[in-house]
Amino acid sequence: MTGERDGTDLWVFGYGSLIWRPGFSFVESVQARLHGYHRSLCVFSHVHRGTPEQPGLVLGLDRGGVCRGLAFRVAAGSAGETVEYLRAREQATAVYIERHVPLKLEDGRQVRALVYVADRRHLQYAGKLPPTELLKLVRQGRGSSGENPDYVLQTHAHLRKMGIYDPVLAALAQELAPGLGAPHPSLAG
Repeated sequence: MTGERDGTDLWVFGYGSLIWRPGFSFVESVQARLHGYHRSLCVFSHVHRGTPEQPGLVLGLDRGGVCRGLAFRVAAGSAGETVEYLRAREQATAVYIERHVPLKLEDGRQVRALVYVADRRHLQYAGKLPPTELLKLVRQGRGSSGENPDYVLQTHAHLRKMGIYDPVLAALAQELAPGLGAPHPSLAG
């Protein structure tokens, strides 16, 4: 594994809350593009933004497409503790699969980065839900890391600052806090 065992810096790819709340020290951050996966509200949250009785929804990397996000370079000396931190944060219910994947940085560099991909075989994998169900789950979700609407609004706001438009998050943001996202006709009414 890059960084943790071989003494090189570790790259971590953030596509959701890691963008605005990484929780670890890094020496560089740069926009990046990951091919083969897309950002999706496809994970029922039973800990951070919901409970088993009232799940919320959080983002996962799902198969197919391209995902723009933020790559963080962690100094080699901090790689081990960063991986431990990320495993505790991302693997609370083992809904993600840890992978090291090729990542293209905005400045043209290519690196291998640690990512957490949604496990489609896990009971918390929600798949692609209709917009009305997304809104219902986000509105009801509250967990150890806070309220689910805050998660969606923070992620949407930070992606917008980066020049990244996510139509699903924009539609949800418009419903949760009118004026923040583009209206989406299927959620209206």
